[in-house]
Amino acid sequence: MKATQEQLKIKFEKALVAAFGNDYAGVDPLLVLASNPKFGDYQSNVSLSLTKKLGQQPRAIAQQIVDNLDVSDLCKPPEIAGPGFINLKLKTEYLEAQLQAILDDPRLGVAPSKNPKGVIVDYPSPNIAKEMHVGHLRPAVIGDCLSRILEFAGHDVLRISHVGDWGTPFGMLIAFLEEAYPEALTTTENLDLGDLSSFYRQAKKRFDADEEFKKAATQAVVKLQAGDEKTLLAWKIVCQLSSRAYQVIYDLMGISPDIIERGESFYNALLPEVTQELEKLGLLVENQGAKCVFLEGFTNREGQPLPVIVQKSDGGYNYATTDLAAIRYRVHVDKAQRVIYPVDAGQSNHFAQVFQVGRRAGWITDDVEFIHAPFGLVLGEDGQKLKTRSGEAVRLQDLLDGAIAYARKDLEKRLEEDNRQETEEFINHAAQVVGISAIKYADLSQNRTSNYIFSYDKMLALKGNTAPYMLYAYVRTQGISREGNIAFEKLGANIKIVLQEETELTLAKSLLQLDEVIHEVEQDLLPNRLCEYLYQLSDKFNKFYENCPVLKSEEPIRTSRLALCNLTAKTLKLGLSLLGIQVLERM
Repeated sequence: MKATQEQLKIKFEKALVAAFGNDYAGVDPLLVLASNPKFGDYQSNVSLSLTKKLGQQPRAIAQQIVDNLDVSDLCKPPEIAGPGFINLKLKTEYLEAQLQAILDDPRLGVAPSKNPKGVIVDYPSPNIAKEMHVGHLRPAVIGDCLSRILEFAGHDVLRISHVGDWGTPFGMLIAFLEEAYPEALTTTENLDLGDLSSFYRQAKKRFDADEEFKKAATQAVVKLQAGDEKTLLAWKIVCQLSSRAYQVIYDLMGISPDIIERGESFYNALLPEVTQELEKLGLLVENQGAKCVFLEGFTNREGQPLPVIVQKSDGGYNYATTDLAAIRYRVHVDKAQRVIYPVDAGQSNHFAQVFQVGRRAGWITDDVEFIHAPFGLVLGEDGQKLKTRSGEAVRLQDLLDGAIAYARKDLEKRLEEDNRQETEEFINHAAQVVGISAIKYADLSQNRTSNYIFSYDKMLALKGNTAPYMLYAYVRTQGISREGNIAFEKLGANIKIVLQEETELTLAKSLLQLDEVIHEVEQDLLPNRLCEYLYQLSDKFNKFYENCPVLKSEEPIRTSRLALCNLTAKTLKLGLSLLGIQVLERM
């Protein structure tokens, strides 16, 4: 009902001008969706905000606004409540007309952005040659969700994975690969990421303990940077093996296949240009042989300005330089207008620092928005970082497999209790969808900035704000279709919507709020708003289902209620798809 809210704001502005003069044109009426249905559908507290300016009591201000407020085409007569709130309740016939208008709309009334932008979302950015672990869960899930929502909102989204594929660790890997697996330079058939992950640990152990090996690794880095063909081949093998393994994870999780891998190596040739440009702008200061940009607002314990090291004293570069090169490239070449980094909150200072350098260099301007979208940690049942018994980060593949196994066990138990027979294909598919959806939804339903405890029991529960609850609500709509032998898609758009019962009205209002929710997430990048909306919609549908007979009702109520079921199904399916979750027709 974003359009409804915009209409109401225009009407409020006219009332404010009529009541208090042209000085009040453009005053925000502070109109919000009422949190309690008994107060109406919208509530404005503008009278409270004007008390000091007008020198009047808020109820008196509210009365003057209401006396000049014409909302008769949308709402019942406005009411003044409490200290001066103005409550508005939408007319039933208005709600019916709004629902009929979206019956055949694939976007369900969500208009594309009036100001589409070129957007880059930077995720999930694993490190090459290391298996993805629990730390990659949130950037993958949140990044994919934000990309889907922004794309649906009409923006041109570029998904980029800034993989770690360059630097000293690769010298170590290349040296050990050439020594222990020389056949890898001619074939990759006997290697997989599991081997390479173990291989990485062996190489690291050698690197830490063997000075001669460390020298060989250092020399391999030099060869890599110099473009030595054999060294580059070894590097490419490691990168390709890792990319294939990541894709298996992405496919299992339902992560969009449109991710472009643009690793640190991509920006390697651009690092000298970045340094030169910062030097020409007078931003670089030499400090103990290193070239730095000293920051404003960042100081050490002694109160001295902290530097961002752009070029080390040995002539090498670091992560900050690569990130600066990426900022410069994304502005000048990609022409991005909004760049979003879903990265853990522990990197907040790093992004604040490189963004500051980017602004001072003139790459980040008022026309280009760079956003760090921080997220919290995934914790174990003990409230600590989720780790294995040996203290290592849990493999992401193990987390996913565990959820699928849990979902399968629960499904098999219910099938046995119901004496219901299903094919192995059905069980495998349902278990995978439910298991993966549960993990993704549990992550997205939390406020992005908060830590959360990873619990299969909670995320796979059939009741509460969980993926299985959402999926069951959708399955229930499809059950009505099957029971009545009615194809929802053949109902058509010429249905007369009739809202009589309170649960019908409540469901109708919820169905019309999708556009406002999408707009909010588009702006604040908090997917939990969409999760909460879908949860509330599911709850309201279930109450409607329990209180309003559908198939046994007389016409025209029967068809109207079927249309409400269909709109609920389409809204759930669309909303869940924006979270990266697919629905099931049966469970």
